[in-house]
Amino acid sequence: MADEEKFDAVIVGAGPAGSAAAITMAKAGLNVALLERGARPGSKNVMGGILYNHYLEEIVGDAWKEAPLERPIIEERRWMMTPDAAIGLDYKNLRNKTKPHSYSVLRARFDAWFAEQAEKAGAVVVPETVVDRLIVKNGRVVGAGTGRGDDVYADVTIVCEGIGLGTGLLEKTLIDGKPLRRKLRPNEVAMAVKEIMQLDAGLIEERFNCDPGDGCTIECFGDSTMGMSGFMFIYTNKDTLSVGGGALLSEFNQTLRSPNDLMEHFKKHPAVKPLLRGAETVEYLAHLIPEGGHRGIPKVYGPGYLVCGDAAMLSNPVHREGSNLAMESGRLAGETVVHCKEAEDFSERRLAEYKGRLDHSWIMADMRKYDGAVPLLEHNPQMLTKYPQVMDRALDEFFRVDGASKWEKQSKIFKMLRKEGMLKMGWDTVKALWTMK
Repeated sequence: MADEEKFDAVIVGAGPAGSAAAITMAKAGLNVALLERGARPGSKNVMGGILYNHYLEEIVGDAWKEAPLERPIIEERRWMMTPDAAIGLDYKNLRNKTKPHSYSVLRARFDAWFAEQAEKAGAVVVPETVVDRLIVKNGRVVGAGTGRGDDVYADVTIVCEGIGLGTGLLEKTLIDGKPLRRKLRPNEVAMAVKEIMQLDAGLIEERFNCDPGDGCTIECFGDSTMGMSGFMFIYTNKDTLSVGGGALLSEFNQTLRSPNDLMEHFKKHPAVKPLLRGAETVEYLAHLIPEGGHRGIPKVYGPGYLVCGDAAMLSNPVHREGSNLAMESGRLAGETVVHCKEAEDFSERRLAEYKGRLDHSWIMADMRKYDGAVPLLEHNPQMLTKYPQVMDRALDEFFRVDGASKWEKQSKIFKMLRKEGMLKMGWDTVKALWTMK
């Protein structure tokens, strides 16, 4: 890039949010630079691995069918685990065979393809470029300072760098003496770990009861995270498994456990171990995930800048949604900048349109609804420890044939549930989850 070259917009981070913003603006004819610290988009990016094609189609149209997706998700399984059991709820939606709405995905492949769509639309994609600061002049962000000395100037800078805990651009950048985002607390961030494990496609389909090409997810709670607030998962790819999960950073700190402790504990569970037998780990990844809820969202616009995706703390752990919130927020940010360009007005007042678009979208509706989801688990640890164990005991009694009559068993189970407070807890939890807002 030439010295002092100025763009309509510069985007920091070529993940789903950044590429979505770049595609939206480039298609409208804007001059856009998309900066990525990795050797190529996706090489530094991590997520669990489920992508919803509805939001992708909104951005690239029918081209989404060419994306390097892994398997359409036909079956969803949820397991509540104790050390000796897995209590499951399975949902196999056979309609997804003909019209799937979600796929497993590997970010290294998908992000590279997505950024390529931005390049095809006319954006300038610049890999191996570390942005170490936002450039501020006269109380306004005017561009991005890179680690290699080539500063990039633009009318609008869109921050899509991820959380950037402690060293992120938003926490480091001051306007009128105040950072663009306050420091995050440990209970607002989850530490997630993930392994990509190679396994023959036929074995995947045999072990997960899938037809050829179909996919399955398993998400595990309770003992899977050693009782910490979070969950573990197994997602089926074409010839690999995405295995991982995480918990609140505050609970890792309190328990002195490491993400590797969590992963090894999960992989050794008797319900999980047979599924992974013979699989070889080919990649190990770790990532921070925003868990601050609606109340943790920073100011998403300001003089010369917008914030999208994880950097804006947009994540819905209840529905394992992160990438789609990132893509949608990137699209809305891109549309906002297009309108600013049409009006030749890049003032903070005009950029505030982005917040209005977010506030009136499903994103903020969902963020408000599930604002208390993480605190609910954090402040009620028995939901992931004591109560699964009680349910395990009750089911063991129910299915065991040992000479006792079914009336005796029913009475014994009811007394056990009442003694342990399960009846009241169950009803209170259902109400809390259903009415959460």
